[in-house]
Amino acid sequence: MKVVFLVTGSGGSFYCSNCFRDMMYFKALKASDGITSNAIPLYLPPEKMYSDSGFDDKVFFGAISTYLREKFRIFKDMPTFFDKILDSPLLLKIAANQAGTTRTEGLEDITLNMINGKYTAREKEVNRLTTYLKHNGKPDIIQLSNALIIGLAYQIKRLIDVKIVCSLQNEDDWINDMAEPFQSRAWKMIGEEAVNVDAFICPSNYFKEFFIDKTGIPAEKIHVIPSGIDLNWVSDSVKTNPDPAIGFFSRVSYHNGFDKMTDAFILLKKMKEFENLSLHVCGGYTGDDKPFISDQIKKIKENGFSRSVKIYPEFIGNYKVEFLNSIDVLSVPVRKHDAYGLYILEANAAGIPVVQPATGSFEEIISLTGGGVLYQPDTVEDLVNNIKNLLNDRYLIKELGNKGKVAVREKLSFTTMAEGLVRVYKNI
Repeated sequence: MKVVFLVTGSGGSFYCSNCFRDMMYFKALKASDGITSNAIPLYLPPEKMYSDSGFDDKVFFGAISTYLREKFRIFKDMPTFFDKILDSPLLLKIAANQAGTTRTEGLEDITLNMINGKYTAREKEVNRLTTYLKHNGKPDIIQLSNALIIGLAYQIKRLIDVKIVCSLQNEDDWINDMAEPFQSRAWKMIGEEAVNVDAFICPSNYFKEFFIDKTGIPAEKIHVIPSGIDLNWVSDSVKTNPDPAIGFFSRVSYHNGFDKMTDAFILLKKMKEFENLSLHVCGGYTGDDKPFISDQIKKIKENGFSRSVKIYPEFIGNYKVEFLNSIDVLSVPVRKHDAYGLYILEANAAGIPVVQPATGSFEEIISLTGGGVLYQPDTVEDLVNNIKNLLNDRYLIKELGNKGKVAVREKLSFTTMAEGLVRVYKNI
């Protein structure tokens, strides 16, 4: 069975759960017997972590040409050679570094057009994609990385006989930042285009129910397969620094509650028992996040705690391992209800317990791993109290860390996730 993933790029400047999930799907299936898989990037070239895993280097629906064609009439019929210039690796790399890659403002129409299967202006690029797919051996399954490109399902099926699977995760991050009426139209259109998708893959029951409520997609069409992670990087090293440290591992942003983590750190640091506490931050950010991050750094400086904060320059490879080996507890106190939380799995895999608000999918994940505690209501005060209780109980930290480590290996491995994906493929 041949599976091709169509993966939308984020630019690679921050820890993106959807990006890591796509990479995990791809790597897990490559290791599965009887499955041939490859992945094709859309919008932006693959980040280094992708290209190292074997993603194609050919980009379709290049970010620059797609934007210009959608926004300016003069570019609608631009010749092919001009597309190639605009979507050259150098220009796309520049585009990837721009803040707008994660901002909905000005991209509402483009978003709706990618959801709309009847939108004909991208016919030329769809033809180029399907020709490439057929030339390299027609796939049995095409998996779309998210429902924001669901319009491709109808357009691809018109040209090649293939089954379409669509991953679901955190589409609301993008859609709910759109102004009305774009937001309501997006959810409605996704529900309408769902008839062209043979199966949906969702990481949690929470997000499945959320998506059904927003789109009306039949429940039997959405299959819950908890995402797993690659465990090859996990080491048995032990934290050597005796002083306590708390960690934040995700995109450093308002939506992910970094200001709440900052406030909690300051409150803890002012307590006599935690005067040696440090805050370690890993996960990257976009240009849009910089003013917000500056405000948090200013708060920390004003309280005299700058020297107790360490920010890691990268969120993959040795930097990720170093980060996880340096902390006692991890928390990402997100504001929105998250569809999943791969950072929980990464922390648990390294034997680090987590402290998370009892929202979204977190209850499901913690019930699977046993590797952390949940708090409610979602306030800074409750976050502080739960981190404080853990840091004061070394036995509990070790117990929860060990539970999480074992559970991730047994229940959320590559093998388990790949088996779930293959079952869905075979059923359709």
